[in-house]
Amino acid sequence: MTKTTEIEDRIRRMTPVSAPSEQHDSVVALFRLLDRLSRARDRGVPQCQIVGPEGESIPVPESVFFVLKRVSELMSRGDAITVVPVGKELTTQQAADILNVSRQYLVRLLDEGRIPCTKTGKHRRVLVTDLLAFKRERDQKRRASLNELTQLSQDLGGYSELK
Repeated sequence: MTKTTEIEDRIRRMTPVSAPSEQHDSVVALFRLLDRLSRARDRGVPQCQIVGPEGESIPVPESVFFVLKRVSELMSRGDAITVVPVGKELTTQQAADILNVSRQYLVRLLDEGRIPCTKTGKHRRVLVTDLLAFKRERDQKRRASLNELTQLSQDLGGYSELK
């Protein structure tokens, strides 16, 4: 299996993909170009095209442009990404990978009813939309707790070196 085929297979299986080290500079250059184009909004929506090996070209739709920009931004930082269709049902391992938790912890969340799921025989399935709603709520609670802790530290005179 070639490296390109392996990467495409990983994307289809929804496993995280990062840029190989030899492609990192190209990913960074792509992100910088897309970022520069998107910042020039005074000239309207960026008009980009993809050119195929035979010289054929097709315009890149605005929605695809901004997704590509975000993907290249994350990969240029060395982050791995996963592309998941919103209506897709995930296995518990796929859902755990997206939340960056163990599969056992995810199963506990499912059993407690904190994330809705369906069962197919013995196997649980989680809708991407339900998983992302849980993740959004979890992240908001974490942010609020962190802000509260920061405020408490400031109120009690912590971080004197920042004054």
